Amino acid sequence: MTAGFAKNFKRTPTVSGPHPATVRDVASLNAVFSSAFTDRYRKDGLIGVHVPNLSSSIWRFAIEDADGGAMLWRGDRDEVVAFNMCHLSGAEGWMGPLAVTPPFQGHGIGKTVVTSGTEWLDSHGAKVIGLETMPRTVDNIGFYSTLGYIPGHLTITITLDAEYAENRIVQLGRLSESERTDLVSRCATLARDISPCYDFTREINLTHALGLGDTLVLERGGTVDGFALCHTAPLVEGRGRDELRVLKLVCRAEADVDLLATQLADYARRSGTRRVAIRMQGAYSRLYAQLIRRGARVRWTDLRMTLADRPEPAHDGVILSNWEI
Repeated sequence: MTAGFAKNFKRTPTVSGPHPATVRDVASLNAVFSSAFTDRYRKDGLIGVHVPNLSSSIWRFAIEDADGGAMLWRGDRDEVVAFNMCHLSGAEGWMGPLAVTPPFQGHGIGKTVVTSGTEWLDSHGAKVIGLETMPRTVDNIGFYSTLGYIPGHLTITITLDAEYAENRIVQLGRLSESERTDLVSRCATLARDISPCYDFTREINLTHALGLGDTLVLERGGTVDGFALCHTAPLVEGRGRDELRVLKLVCRAEADVDLLATQLADYARRSGTRRVAIRMQGAYSRLYAQLIRRGARVRWTDLRMTLADRPEPAHDGVILSNWEI
């Protein structure tokens, strides 16, 4: 999720950074987030759209997940004027959200923000480096392209209605600590078996620690064949539980995605959430068609971009890795 970077030929403002972003900065981060994305929609012709604040719990997840990659920039009055949350899941690196407050756009600050994130991910061993942006925003696409990022597939957000399932699979949050630790380790093994680039252990553990959602695990005869990490906590400050958001979905075989989708719909229903949102990378065209046939609705699109020399690797199996929080 990235906001736009418009041209502005006024005096170049003074900024300092990057500085570490912490949970103490949430109010300031929200101010930049809301103003930058609202301005981006206005420039795209969506005049009446106002982007609300993200909830403090989601910001905490983003900051703690990013760890040392959570960075911000300050103006000459010490106010936060830009930020970038850089995440590393094994060797998969991505940026989001990132934004520059509108008065500071057009002065090269956006380039500094993205370049700093790219360099941080590179220095920490990322073999994939990417981000997502709005596909209709051509100046965003052009801007990232000048920094070495190339467009890939669309990410299509689809939703399924919540509904009860006849049977239920393993839910990490219902296990003892020792059982959970063992199963999280086996989930990591599954992801590495599909592609050694990926490890979602930190996101799984952080989700559990913060009480934001859970991880559903498909286990057969002691073998983990798939899992789905999801959040039920509201994304927007002051909103109810409208949507269960799938952050990571990993399956050894494509045929098991439908089963995991059924279990996610059941978990959504039991947690008081109306629907399941899955961000389907366009590379999985058969899975996309399969979920549409079972009634999924298309809600949103984003364009996935990766650094030209750090693309997503080809692999068997399924890895849906959400590059948003």
